[in-house]
Amino acid sequence: MEPKNFFNDVYEVVRQIPEGRVTSYGAIAAFLGSKLSARMVGWAMNACHGMPDVPAHRVVNRNGILSGKHFFGSPTAMEDLLSAEGIVVKEDKIIDFKKHFWNPSDELL
Repeated sequence: MEPKNFFNDVYEVVRQIPEGRVTSYGAIAAFLGSKLSARMVGWAMNACHGMPDVPAHRVVNRNGILSGKHFFGSPTAMEDLLSAEGIVVKEDKIIDFKKHFWNPSDELL
């Protein structure tokens, strides 16, 4: 049996976020049974650049702020990707965040 790898577990959750939806670092951490590890989820997101099958742009902070935007190719890349999926962002914050929020603890078994 292969040992568990937290980063890979994070990536598996992120791959399941539907287009046009977002989740938070903390929601992923809670789903994985490690609710105090939101920062580690952020580190996983930072480490996944170059993995096109992991939609890291769909992971934001608990207030809907694009806190990871500096780790994308340009200052507007994260917002551009979200906008292409129909999510409106103003001043680095998702408008109607609750409407777009996807909670893996509710959506995944």
